[in-house]
Amino acid sequence: MSISVQIVQGILLAFALVVILTRPYLQLLRRLGFGKRIREDGPGSHLVKEGTPTMGGLLIIIVVISLALFLNILGPDTFAPIVTLGLVGALGAADDYLNARTGEGIRIRQKLLWQIVVAVVAAFQIQRTYAIDQIAVPFIGAVPIDPFLYVLFAAFAIIGASNGVNLTDGLDGLAGGTLIFAFVAFMIIALLNPIAVRGTVVNQESLAVFCALIIGALLGFLWFNVHPAQIFMGDSGSLSLGATLAVTALITGQILVLPIIGIIFVAETASDIIQIVSFRLTGRRVFRMAPIHHHFELGGWDEEKITLRFWIVGVLAAMLGVVFFLATIQNRVA
Repeated sequence: MSISVQIVQGILLAFALVVILTRPYLQLLRRLGFGKRIREDGPGSHLVKEGTPTMGGLLIIIVVISLALFLNILGPDTFAPIVTLGLVGALGAADDYLNARTGEGIRIRQKLLWQIVVAVVAAFQIQRTYAIDQIAVPFIGAVPIDPFLYVLFAAFAIIGASNGVNLTDGLDGLAGGTLIFAFVAFMIIALLNPIAVRGTVVNQESLAVFCALIIGALLGFLWFNVHPAQIFMGDSGSLSLGATLAVTALITGQILVLPIIGIIFVAETASDIIQIVSFRLTGRRVFRMAPIHHHFELGGWDEEKITLRFWIVGVLAAMLGVVFFLATIQNRVA
Protein backbone atom coordinates (compact mmCIF):
# COMPACT_ATOMS: atom_id res chain seq x y z
CA MET A 1 0.00 0.00 0.00
CA SER A 2 1.44 3.41 -0.98
CA ILE A 3 2.17 5.97 1.70
CA SER A 4 -0.38 8.41 0.25
CA VAL A 5 -3.11 5.79 0.57
CA GLN A 6 -2.04 5.03 4.15
CA ILE A 7 -2.20 8.72 5.06
CA VAL A 8 -5.66 9.23 3.55
CA GLN A 9 -6.84 6.00 5.15
CA GLY A 10 -5.49 7.10 8.53
CA ILE A 11 -7.17 10.51 8.37
CA LEU A 12 -10.54 9.06 7.32
CA LEU A 13 -10.48 6.22 9.86
CA ALA A 14 -9.56 8.51 12.75
CA PHE A 15 -12.13 11.12 11.71
CA ALA A 16 -14.91 8.55 11.36
CA LEU A 17 -14.16 6.85 14.68
CA VAL A 18 -14.09 10.10 16.64
CA VAL A 19 -17.33 11.33 15.04
CA ILE A 20 -19.08 8.00 15.69
CA LEU A 21 -17.84 7.65 19.27
CA THR A 22 -18.25 11.24 20.44
CA ARG A 23 -22.03 11.13 20.99
CA PRO A 24 -21.99 8.07 23.29
CA TYR A 25 -18.85 9.50 24.90
CA LEU A 26 -20.71 12.77 25.57
CA GLN A 27 -23.54 10.83 27.20
CA LEU A 28 -21.02 9.02 29.40
CA LEU A 29 -19.34 12.28 30.45
CA ARG A 30 -22.69 13.87 31.33
CA ARG A 31 -23.71 10.81 33.32
CA LEU A 32 -20.45 10.94 35.26
CA GLY A 33 -20.77 14.69 35.80
CA PHE A 34 -17.57 15.60 33.96
CA GLY A 35 -18.58 19.17 33.23
CA LYS A 36 -16.08 22.02 32.88
CA ARG A 37 -15.79 24.46 35.77
CA ILE A 38 -15.34 27.98 34.38
CA ARG A 39 -12.96 30.36 36.18
CA GLU A 40 -14.77 33.33 37.71
CA ASP A 41 -11.84 35.63 36.87
CA GLY A 42 -12.13 34.81 33.16
CA PRO A 43 -14.23 36.64 30.55
CA GLY A 44 -17.87 36.92 31.67
CA SER A 45 -19.08 35.60 28.32
CA HIS A 46 -17.57 32.21 29.16
CA LEU A 47 -19.85 31.60 32.14
CA VAL A 48 -22.50 30.16 29.80
CA LYS A 49 -20.05 27.33 29.07
CA GLU A 50 -20.22 26.08 32.66
CA GLY A 51 -21.00 22.38 32.71
CA THR A 52 -19.97 21.64 29.10
CA PRO A 53 -18.44 18.14 29.05
CA THR A 54 -14.66 18.16 29.13
CA MET A 55 -11.92 15.50 28.74
CA GLY A 56 -12.56 15.24 24.98
CA GLY A 57 -8.82 14.81 24.52
CA LEU A 58 -8.98 11.38 26.12
CA LEU A 59 -11.14 10.10 23.25
CA ILE A 60 -8.64 11.51 20.74
CA ILE A 61 -5.80 9.69 22.51
CA ILE A 62 -7.65 6.38 22.65
CA VAL A 63 -8.58 6.52 18.95
CA VAL A 64 -5.09 7.53 17.80
CA ILE A 65 -3.22 4.92 19.85
CA SER A 66 -5.74 2.18 18.96
CA LEU A 67 -5.44 2.91 15.24
CA ALA A 68 -1.64 3.11 15.49
CA LEU A 69 -1.66 -0.41 16.91
CA PHE A 70 -4.24 -1.63 14.38
CA LEU A 71 -2.31 -0.21 11.41
CA ASN A 72 0.93 -1.58 12.84
CA ILE A 73 2.93 1.63 12.54
CA LEU A 74 4.90 1.05 15.73
CA GLY A 75 8.60 1.66 15.23
CA PRO A 76 11.57 3.76 16.38
CA ASP A 77 10.05 6.93 14.91
CA THR A 78 6.62 6.46 16.52
CA PHE A 79 7.52 4.93 19.90
CA ALA A 80 8.33 8.21 21.67
CA PRO A 81 5.29 10.13 20.28
CA ILE A 82 2.87 7.35 21.23
CA VAL A 83 4.28 6.96 24.74
CA THR A 84 4.33 10.74 25.25
CA LEU A 85 0.74 11.02 24.05
CA GLY A 86 -0.35 8.34 26.50
CA LEU A 87 1.63 9.44 29.57
CA VAL A 88 0.97 13.17 29.32
CA GLY A 89 -2.62 12.36 28.39
CA ALA A 90 -2.98 10.43 31.66
CA LEU A 91 -1.78 13.50 33.56
CA GLY A 92 -4.24 15.71 31.70
CA ALA A 93 -7.11 13.29 32.25
CA ALA A 94 -6.43 13.28 35.99
CA ASP A 95 -6.41 17.09 35.95
CA ASP A 96 -9.71 17.18 34.01
CA TYR A 97 -11.26 14.74 36.48
CA LEU A 98 -10.26 16.80 39.51
CA ASN A 99 -11.44 20.01 37.84
CA ALA A 100 -14.84 18.49 37.11
CA ARG A 101 -15.18 17.10 40.65
CA THR A 102 -13.73 19.87 42.78
CA GLY A 103 -13.26 22.88 40.52
CA GLU A 104 -9.51 22.67 41.12
CA GLY A 105 -7.05 20.66 39.06
CA ILE A 106 -3.67 19.18 39.90
CA ARG A 107 -1.26 21.63 41.55
CA ILE A 108 1.00 23.41 39.07
CA ARG A 109 4.19 22.08 40.68
CA GLN A 110 2.94 18.50 40.64
CA LYS A 111 1.85 18.84 37.03
CA LEU A 112 5.19 20.34 36.03
CA LEU A 113 7.11 17.57 37.80
CA TRP A 114 5.27 14.90 35.79
CA GLN A 115 5.86 16.83 32.58
CA ILE A 116 9.58 17.11 33.36
CA VAL A 117 9.90 13.37 33.99
CA VAL A 118 8.12 12.42 30.76
CA ALA A 119 9.97 15.09 28.75
CA VAL A 120 13.43 14.04 29.96
CA VAL A 121 12.73 10.35 29.32
CA ALA A 122 11.36 11.09 25.84
CA ALA A 123 14.29 13.41 25.02
CA PHE A 124 16.83 10.82 26.21
CA GLN A 125 15.13 8.05 24.21
CA ILE A 126 15.15 10.17 21.04
CA GLN A 127 18.81 11.12 21.48
CA ARG A 128 19.87 7.51 22.07
CA THR A 129 17.74 6.09 19.26
CA TYR A 130 19.04 8.49 16.62
CA ALA A 131 22.49 9.12 18.13
CA ILE A 132 21.85 12.85 17.81
CA ASP A 133 24.92 15.08 18.09
CA GLN A 134 23.82 17.91 15.80
CA ILE A 135 20.76 20.07 15.26
CA ALA A 136 19.30 21.46 12.04
CA VAL A 137 19.32 25.25 11.86
CA PRO A 138 17.10 26.85 9.17
CA PHE A 139 19.08 28.20 6.17
CA ILE A 140 22.35 27.00 7.72
CA GLY A 141 22.15 23.24 8.12
CA ALA A 142 23.46 20.88 10.77
CA VAL A 143 25.23 22.42 13.77
CA PRO A 144 27.00 20.19 16.36
CA ILE A 145 25.45 19.94 19.82
CA ASP A 146 26.54 18.03 22.91
CA PRO A 147 24.15 15.07 23.55
CA PHE A 148 23.57 16.17 27.17
CA LEU A 149 22.68 19.71 26.09
CA TYR A 150 20.44 18.28 23.40
CA VAL A 151 18.47 16.27 25.99
CA LEU A 152 18.02 19.38 28.15
CA PHE A 153 16.96 21.49 25.16
CA ALA A 154 14.61 18.79 23.87
CA ALA A 155 12.96 18.37 27.28
CA PHE A 156 12.48 22.14 27.52
CA ALA A 157 10.87 22.16 24.06
CA ILE A 158 8.46 19.36 25.00
CA ILE A 159 7.38 21.07 28.22
CA GLY A 160 7.07 24.44 26.48
CA ALA A 161 4.94 23.09 23.63
CA SER A 162 2.73 21.15 26.04
CA ASN A 163 1.94 24.23 28.11
CA GLY A 164 1.73 26.48 25.06
CA VAL A 165 -1.08 24.41 23.55
CA ASN A 166 -2.73 24.23 26.96
CA LEU A 167 -2.82 28.04 27.16
CA THR A 168 -4.22 28.22 23.61
CA ASP A 169 -7.12 25.95 24.52
CA GLY A 170 -9.34 28.78 25.74
CA LEU A 171 -11.80 29.33 22.88
CA ASP A 172 -14.02 26.89 20.99
CA GLY A 173 -12.01 25.22 18.24
CA LEU A 174 -8.89 27.34 18.74
CA ALA A 175 -6.39 24.74 19.94
CA GLY A 176 -7.84 21.94 17.79
CA GLY A 177 -7.62 23.91 14.56
CA THR A 178 -4.13 25.29 15.11
CA LEU A 179 -2.88 21.81 16.09
CA ILE A 180 -4.20 20.39 12.82
CA PHE A 181 -2.17 22.87 10.75
CA ALA A 182 0.94 22.18 12.81
CA PHE A 183 0.65 18.40 12.44
CA VAL A 184 -0.02 18.75 8.69
CA ALA A 185 3.25 20.68 8.39
CA PHE A 186 5.21 18.02 10.27
CA MET A 187 3.50 15.24 8.33
CA ILE A 188 4.85 16.85 5.14
CA ILE A 189 8.28 17.28 6.71
CA ALA A 190 8.33 13.62 7.81
CA LEU A 191 7.51 12.51 4.26
CA LEU A 192 10.25 14.64 2.71
CA ASN A 193 12.91 14.10 5.33
CA PRO A 194 14.59 10.67 5.50
CA ILE A 195 17.23 10.82 8.22
CA ALA A 196 20.53 9.05 8.81
CA VAL A 197 20.66 6.77 11.84
CA ARG A 198 24.16 5.43 12.53
CA GLY A 199 25.04 5.55 8.86
CA THR A 200 21.74 4.12 7.61
CA VAL A 201 19.13 6.28 5.86
CA VAL A 202 15.70 5.73 7.43
CA ASN A 203 12.43 7.09 6.05
CA GLN A 204 9.79 8.47 8.40
CA GLU A 205 6.66 7.22 6.72
CA SER A 206 5.30 5.68 9.93
CA LEU A 207 5.65 9.04 11.67
CA ALA A 208 3.78 10.70 8.79
CA VAL A 209 0.93 8.19 9.17
CA PHE A 210 0.90 8.83 12.93
CA CYS A 211 0.53 12.56 12.23
CA ALA A 212 -2.32 11.70 9.84
CA LEU A 213 -4.11 9.81 12.62
CA ILE A 214 -3.88 12.84 14.89
CA ILE A 215 -5.09 15.13 12.10
CA GLY A 216 -8.10 12.92 11.41
CA ALA A 217 -8.95 12.60 15.11
CA LEU A 218 -8.71 16.38 15.58
CA LEU A 219 -10.96 16.98 12.56
CA GLY A 220 -13.54 14.64 14.10
CA PHE A 221 -13.21 16.41 17.44
CA LEU A 222 -13.68 19.83 15.81
CA TRP A 223 -17.02 18.60 14.44
CA PHE A 224 -18.28 18.94 18.01
CA ASN A 225 -15.85 21.53 19.38
CA VAL A 226 -16.48 24.47 17.02
CA HIS A 227 -18.55 27.31 18.49
CA PRO A 228 -20.76 26.70 20.38
CA ALA A 229 -18.73 23.75 21.65
CA GLN A 230 -20.52 20.57 22.73
CA ILE A 231 -17.32 19.23 24.27
CA PHE A 232 -13.99 20.64 25.39
CA MET A 233 -10.57 19.14 24.75
CA GLY A 234 -9.44 19.60 28.33
CA ASP A 235 -5.91 19.15 29.64
CA SER A 236 -6.03 15.51 28.56
CA GLY A 237 -5.87 16.72 24.97
CA SER A 238 -4.03 20.04 25.06
CA LEU A 239 -1.13 18.97 27.29
CA SER A 240 -0.60 15.63 25.55
CA LEU A 241 -0.96 16.86 21.96
CA GLY A 242 1.36 19.80 22.60
CA ALA A 243 4.02 17.48 24.02
CA THR A 244 3.51 15.04 21.14
CA LEU A 245 3.90 17.84 18.60
CA ALA A 246 7.30 18.74 20.09
CA VAL A 247 8.40 15.09 20.14
CA THR A 248 7.39 14.80 16.47
CA ALA A 249 9.45 17.90 15.65
CA LEU A 250 12.44 16.44 17.49
CA ILE A 251 12.26 13.14 15.63
CA THR A 252 12.11 14.89 12.25
CA GLY A 253 15.17 16.86 13.31
CA GLN A 254 13.32 20.15 12.76
CA ILE A 255 12.73 21.33 16.32
CA LEU A 256 13.93 24.86 15.50
CA VAL A 257 11.14 25.14 12.93
CA LEU A 258 8.53 24.38 15.61
CA PRO A 259 8.37 27.97 16.97
CA ILE A 260 7.49 29.13 13.45
CA ILE A 261 4.92 26.44 12.73
CA GLY A 262 3.49 26.82 16.23
CA ILE A 263 3.66 30.62 16.31
CA ILE A 264 0.17 30.80 17.85
CA PHE A 265 1.31 28.67 20.80
CA VAL A 266 4.42 30.82 21.17
CA ALA A 267 2.35 34.03 21.14
CA GLU A 268 -0.09 32.68 23.71
CA THR A 269 2.74 31.66 26.04
CA ALA A 270 4.68 34.89 25.55
CA SER A 271 1.60 37.01 26.28
CA ASP A 272 1.02 35.15 29.53
CA ILE A 273 4.65 35.55 30.62
CA ILE A 274 4.72 39.24 29.67
CA GLN A 275 1.51 39.87 31.60
CA ILE A 276 2.80 38.18 34.75
CA VAL A 277 6.24 39.83 34.66
CA SER A 278 4.81 43.27 33.91
CA PHE A 279 2.27 43.10 36.73
CA ARG A 280 4.81 41.89 39.29
CA LEU A 281 7.43 44.49 38.35
CA THR A 282 5.25 47.54 37.63
CA GLY A 283 1.76 46.67 38.87
CA ARG A 284 0.45 47.28 35.36
CA ARG A 285 -0.99 44.88 32.78
CA VAL A 286 0.14 44.95 29.16
CA PHE A 287 -2.95 43.10 27.92
CA ARG A 288 -6.59 43.39 28.95
CA MET A 289 -6.32 39.74 29.91
CA ALA A 290 -3.85 36.95 29.13
CA PRO A 291 -3.39 34.72 27.21
CA ILE A 292 -3.69 37.00 24.21
CA HIS A 293 -6.92 35.53 22.77
CA HIS A 294 -8.71 36.92 25.84
CA HIS A 295 -7.18 40.35 25.12
CA PHE A 296 -8.93 40.40 21.74
CA GLU A 297 -12.09 38.97 23.23
CA LEU A 298 -12.33 41.78 25.79
CA GLY A 299 -11.55 44.20 22.97
CA GLY A 300 -14.86 43.34 21.33
CA TRP A 301 -13.90 40.61 18.85
CA ASP A 302 -16.39 37.76 18.55
CA GLU A 303 -15.11 34.37 19.64
CA GLU A 304 -15.58 32.94 16.13
CA LYS A 305 -13.62 35.84 14.59
CA ILE A 306 -10.68 35.33 16.96
CA THR A 307 -10.60 31.60 16.26
CA LEU A 308 -10.77 31.99 12.48
CA ARG A 309 -8.11 34.71 12.40
CA PHE A 310 -5.81 32.64 14.59
CA TRP A 311 -6.44 29.69 12.26
CA ILE A 312 -5.41 31.86 9.29
CA VAL A 313 -2.18 32.78 11.07
CA GLY A 314 -1.69 29.09 11.89
CA VAL A 315 -2.05 28.09 8.22
CA LEU A 316 0.42 30.75 7.08
CA ALA A 317 2.87 29.80 9.84
CA ALA A 318 2.68 26.12 8.87
CA MET A 319 3.44 26.96 5.24
CA LEU A 320 6.30 29.24 6.27
CA GLY A 321 7.72 26.50 8.50
CA VAL A 322 7.72 24.00 5.62
CA VAL A 323 9.47 26.60 3.43
CA PHE A 324 12.15 27.07 6.12
CA PHE A 325 12.59 23.28 6.23
CA LEU A 326 12.93 23.05 2.45
CA ALA A 327 15.48 25.87 2.48
CA THR A 328 17.51 23.93 5.04
CA ILE A 329 17.32 20.76 2.94
CA GLN A 330 18.44 22.62 -0.20
CA ASN A 331 21.36 24.11 1.68
CA ARG A 332 22.33 20.63 2.91
CA VAL A 333 22.18 19.22 -0.63
CA ALA A 334 24.18 22.11 -2.04
